Amino acid sequence: MAKFVFGMNVSLDGYVDHMAFAPGPQLFRHWIEHVRDLTGSVYGRRIYEIMQYWDEDRPEWSAEHHEFAAVWRKQPKWVVSRSLKSVGPNATLISSDIEAAIGGLKARLTGEVAISGPNLAHSLSGLDLIDEYRLYFRPVVLGGGTPFFTGPRPTLRLVASERIGEDAVRLTYVPA
Repeated sequence: MAKFVFGMNVSLDGYVDHMAFAPGPQLFRHWIEHVRDLTGSVYGRRIYEIMQYWDEDRPEWSAEHHEFAAVWRKQPKWVVSRSLKSVGPNATLISSDIEAAIGGLKARLTGEVAISGPNLAHSLSGLDLIDEYRLYFRPVVLGGGTPFFTGPRPTLRLVASERIGEDAVRLTYVPA
C-alpha cells in the first residue's frame, strides 16, 4: 500500500505561492531528491498546470533545473480534474469517481506518492487518504493567497521537525 504525502513550501502565515518565494540551492536539491524517490504524484489541476513548466527545457536553466526536470518527467503522474480533457507525457487523467480512482492507486502502489495541491489535499483528507503532511515553512509572510489547508485542518500529531537548507523548517504531521 502506498503512503500518500501532502507537502509544500508554505509562508509563515500559512499560504502557498510558488511565485512568491523560490527555494535556495539546498532546498532545491532536497526537492530533486524527494521527487527522484517518489513512486509518483497525484496533482490537482492548478498545480499540475504550474508544474508543466518542467515539460520543456529552457535555455536559462541551471544544471540543477535540468536535473529536476528529468526526474519530474520520468515519474508517473495522475491528474485529478473535471475540466481538463487531456494531460501531458507520463500522466493519466482522473476525471470521475475520484475516491475510487485514488483509493485504487493507494491500494495498488507501493512507496511514497506525493499529493500536490491544497484543494486536492483537502478533498483527499476528507476521505482519509492522506497519510502525512509536510509543511516546509519559509521566512516569508504573504498576507493572503491560497492557504496550505483550504478547509478545516484535520486533527494532526507532530512526528518530526527538521531544518532543510538555508532557511526552511519542515514539520511533519500524521493524522491523530
